[in-house]
Amino acid sequence: MTTAPPLDSRPPDGSAGLLTDHYELTMLQAALRDGTAHRRCTFELFARRLPEGRRYGVVAGTGRLLEAILSLRYDAAELAFLSDGVIDQTTCDWLADYRFGGDVTAYAEGELYFPGSPVITVEGSFAEAVVLETLALSILNHDTAVASAATRMVVAAGDRGCIEMGSRRTHEQAAVAAARAAYLAGFAATSNLAAGHRYGVPTTGTAAHAYTLLHDRETDAFRSQVDALGPATTLLVDTYDIAAGIRTAIEVAGPELGAIRIDSGDLAVLAHQARAQLDQLGATKTRIVLSGDLDEFGLASLAGAPVDAYGVGTSVVTGSGAPTASFVYKLVEVDGRAVAKRSEDKGTHGGRKTAVRRHRPSGTAVAEVLRSQGVPDRQEGDRLLQVPFLKGGEPVAPFPTLEQSREHLRHGLTTLPWEGLKLSRGEPVIPTIYEEPR
Repeated sequence: MTTAPPLDSRPPDGSAGLLTDHYELTMLQAALRDGTAHRRCTFELFARRLPEGRRYGVVAGTGRLLEAILSLRYDAAELAFLSDGVIDQTTCDWLADYRFGGDVTAYAEGELYFPGSPVITVEGSFAEAVVLETLALSILNHDTAVASAATRMVVAAGDRGCIEMGSRRTHEQAAVAAARAAYLAGFAATSNLAAGHRYGVPTTGTAAHAYTLLHDRETDAFRSQVDALGPATTLLVDTYDIAAGIRTAIEVAGPELGAIRIDSGDLAVLAHQARAQLDQLGATKTRIVLSGDLDEFGLASLAGAPVDAYGVGTSVVTGSGAPTASFVYKLVEVDGRAVAKRSEDKGTHGGRKTAVRRHRPSGTAVAEVLRSQGVPDRQEGDRLLQVPFLKGGEPVAPFPTLEQSREHLRHGLTTLPWEGLKLSRGEPVIPTIYEEPR
């Protein structure tokens, strides 16, 4: 009989030493052997293009990555695993003392980005920087994809709040990160309790269809919920007949019922019918919440319906058709010398980039301007985009809070040309311009 290995008891946000690909450590081993491991290098994380049809992207995950870098260690059990056929003892000995001692400069969370934007810049020895590749890409690709999709949904919803409720449609830890990214993007709350505990994201939730089915009558289920949670609760009225469910909800909770939720059917038609019925029953302040496979296009189609809030699940946690930001992590400088990959379709611009966002006097963004090994020629209205976060492996200043990142994004969206906020497909709303190095 085979005994199952014990579950890892370490917290999911602990050391991330093995959240990497095998080849990063074999490169490390070879570089330690030939003496190149300690050459000063610069890596950049960027996207060659935005997902098809998207006009802008939203950076998310920077804070999670920085915390992971600061905590990255290799314990005895991990080193024992690696020494058993993955890497040699010399490399294990080097990893045993691993502490990132380099510099990290990055776009702030909530910053808009475009093709080529140097979203993360890592400077340090080749050895200490190369082991971060997969970790940086997995965090930023996931969180940015979610935040970019969630921002489109927030824009489409207008002044109606969005609740993230996609935990059951993704990996259990991805669900926590997705809730954080959606909140950064402007969602009002999440159903995920771990996100509330770990990141302070507001949580909300009442009952599913199972709770109604548990009781012999819908009336009994509603009365039980109201007795437990009070009349300000939200009652799910579409288990059987929606009109009957609304009538029962108001009979049980009275006209001060907080909200009803509809999770299926033609939501626009049902919202109008529900609003009329609620008003006739005197429940003029009872809110209407809609859910059920909504994405940004579904939200936009409901703009004319009498809706107060939305619950969004699968589409937000999967990036609404773009589950990755397609970021890459590339070496661009060695010992101060620019290096570049020249292969067709996957070429890179060598040298460490400095990025500015160029604006009209009105404040509208007009271009993302990059220069290698120097600063772009400054014009009035230019804003430097990169922020120093780690210097010599230590935080330069306290990392921004989620609330600060939410505000940063809200302001950034006001600088986009108006056509960039439309859901119609198109090219990036502003171009990326590479200035030749001096």
